[in-house]
Amino acid sequence: MFEKINNYALRCLPFTPQDLEFFDSLLQFKTYSKKTFLLQQGEVCQFEAYILKGCIRTYFIDSAGAEVTLQFAVEDWWVSDITSFHNQTPSHVYIETLEDCEVLILTPETKEKLLATVPGFERMFRLMVQRNLAQTQERLFRTISNSAVEKYLDFLERYPAIPQRVPQHYIASYLGFSPEFLSKVRRKLSEK
Repeated sequence: MFEKINNYALRCLPFTPQDLEFFDSLLQFKTYSKKTFLLQQGEVCQFEAYILKGCIRTYFIDSAGAEVTLQFAVEDWWVSDITSFHNQTPSHVYIETLEDCEVLILTPETKEKLLATVPGFERMFRLMVQRNLAQTQERLFRTISNSAVEKYLDFLERYPAIPQRVPQHYIASYLGFSPEFLSKVRRKLSEK
C-alpha cells in the first residue's frame, strides 16, 4: 500500500528506510465512493491526500452560480486546499471524487509530527508547493495568451488520461469555456 507514496518521496529526496517507515506510520488509508465530497466550501480542510487510485476534482462556485474547475488530481498526485489546511480557515472550494478513490491522508497534526521528526519531509513538501506554484503560473499565462484551440490542445497534451475519465463539461469548466463552446472547439479540430 505504501510503495507508491514511498517512491514519490524517494523521487524528491533519498530518505532512509526508517524515515519512510515513520512516514508510513502516520498515513491514514481511506476509501471514498464516486461523488463524495472530501471538502465543501466553508469547512476547514483537515487533510493532504495522496491519491493511490481514482480521480478527484477541486472547484468553486462563482458569483453567477457556475462551477469553476480548478484542478483534476489522479494517481500519484496530492490534493488539498493548501490555504485552508495550513491556516485552518474556512475553505472556498469543494473537493469531490469523480471515481471511487483510495487515498493516504496526512492531518495537520500528523504532518507537523512528520516535519518535526524527519526534517527532510519539509523539503519534499516545499518542492511540491514550488512545482504547484510553477504549474499555476504556467496555467495563468496560457489562459491569458492562448487561443481556445491552443488551450484545449495544451490540456490534452498535458493530461492525456483525463478526458477519458471526466465529463466534458468539467473540462470545459477547467478551460474557462461553456460546454457548448468546447463542443465547437472539438468540432473545429475534428474537421482539420
